[in-house]
Amino acid sequence: MSRYRLSTARLALVASCAATAALLASAATAAPAHAHAQHVIVISVDGLHQSDVDSYIATHANSTFARLVNEGTSFSNARTPFPSDSFPGLTAIVTGANPKTTGVYYDDSWNRRLLPPNTTDCKGATPGTEVTYFEQLDRNLKSIDAGQGLLDPSNAATYTYDNIAALIPKLSKQARDNIDPAQLPVDPVSCQGVYPHAYLHVNTIFEVAKAHGLHTAWSDKHAAYDLINGPSGAGVDDLFAPEVNSLIPGGSGDDWTKDNLSTQCYDGLKVNAVLNWAKGADHDGTPNRAGAPAIYGMNFQSVSTAQKLNFSHFIGDGGIKGEGGYFADGRTASTVLGGALEFVDVQLGRILAAVNPKNTLVIVSAKHGQSPLDRAQLRLIDDGEVVSAINAAWGATHSEQSLVAFAIDDDGMLLWLADRSAVATGFVRNFLWNYVPVKTGGSDSAGNFVSYDGTVQHSGLRAIYAGEDAAEFIGVSQDDERVPDVIGIAQVGVVYSSPTKIKKIAEHGGDAQQDRHVPILVWGRGVPNLRIADRVETTQIAPTVLQALHLPVDELEGARREHTAALLDLGGRD
Repeated sequence: MSRYRLSTARLALVASCAATAALLASAATAAPAHAHAQHVIVISVDGLHQSDVDSYIATHANSTFARLVNEGTSFSNARTPFPSDSFPGLTAIVTGANPKTTGVYYDDSWNRRLLPPNTTDCKGATPGTEVTYFEQLDRNLKSIDAGQGLLDPSNAATYTYDNIAALIPKLSKQARDNIDPAQLPVDPVSCQGVYPHAYLHVNTIFEVAKAHGLHTAWSDKHAAYDLINGPSGAGVDDLFAPEVNSLIPGGSGDDWTKDNLSTQCYDGLKVNAVLNWAKGADHDGTPNRAGAPAIYGMNFQSVSTAQKLNFSHFIGDGGIKGEGGYFADGRTASTVLGGALEFVDVQLGRILAAVNPKNTLVIVSAKHGQSPLDRAQLRLIDDGEVVSAINAAWGATHSEQSLVAFAIDDDGMLLWLADRSAVATGFVRNFLWNYVPVKTGGSDSAGNFVSYDGTVQHSGLRAIYAGEDAAEFIGVSQDDERVPDVIGIAQVGVVYSSPTKIKKIAEHGGDAQQDRHVPILVWGRGVPNLRIADRVETTQIAPTVLQALHLPVDELEGARREHTAALLDLGGRD
């Protein structure tokens, strides 16, 4: 096991984080029972697999996860959409629809109709641009306030977690306030930047709730989660989005995802927001006349980070990093991941303690899973090498030197091409199938880097869809302005990352069962104690939320188009 030591500043940060773990743990005032729920809390534990829940409960019989299963309804055979990225994962949960309907394929993608950022002469511009709806969109991606100016960069080295916990709640209730307009793709008709909420084709559960006069709130990891406001731009009253990929003040140049203890500190900020909402306040604790939101919730990053990190600190580590991910059986959580699961379990317990189960429904699921579970399966491939090889082979016989206009590859491959002809898409499909990456790497059982030069066939893919087949795989026509021209389904274990060192041992975005098999746990008002093994989809969470609140499910456009059914009959309106 490799040994690393925390800097004095980082130790101070972690210590102050631990000292404030019980911050704002207050219970909501009990309210009389109603025929339907008054509040629904939706929580995504990003990266969480159904197998994680099963394993954790087996060794933690008195845990919050066990309580959710033993007192509520659990769905053990649920699946997220493909691609299994955070953006389509969350839009499924809040719209009841898949990417074919929402138009959201990834948080970083390509659009053939929109124009590049900062385009001013829209009549003469060539369409086609990257759509950067991730941390890149922040006014200042290095700061946890996304550029709002709450933290003073000149004093960054002096900040502790207590300072940050006191300052960050002052973050704007509208995440788009911290989006840099200069980073937005431009609509060719209006010649204006397209904010994430305007990119979504259908409305959200938040917009349905707002249309009926209800209060809403959510917390997530980037300002770009303005997306869930929906086309109206006004779905979420209080959208608290501290930047997870920002630099830790006083740290060593790492962001909040590079060490699991740091991620837990970050998640704690969002838990505090949820607890404030539960007691009828804004995310900063200011009393709100509207009271507790009808729909609110958050995402946890801690489990996802613990699954990805090769080594990380954990509580009680004595300053020495442990291995992340899973042990060799692919099911048993490492010490780091076990600590992350325990952290989330405790925080879920705090949230349950803060609500009245007689008028509140809680739904716990995940935007996506993570793959591989077994680090022995890990194969790291440089996607830049693969894309460059495609372009070089095409350019040798064609005038276009760059056939691939844009690529996004985590543990799957999405390619948008400059030439969309059958000849070009067929060329890429055949090239990928016959290409053997020059450099690949992986991990041994102890987490050490191992070279696997020349041993991964088919560019690391097990299936390739190109042209019309790619559009059909998603469920749209080939003239869709957003659909990838080539979709590569990765071999289990393949992660497109540095092949010369281990930056991460797992990823999401692909189509492996480990990417998509997540839990759905429903607890609270009117929920029977059932364990259901039937196949369900995370899209079914959205109509379940509306039904629980006695809101008309038919007003949710995506669910209506895809005929998405609620998970349970909670006595709501169709």
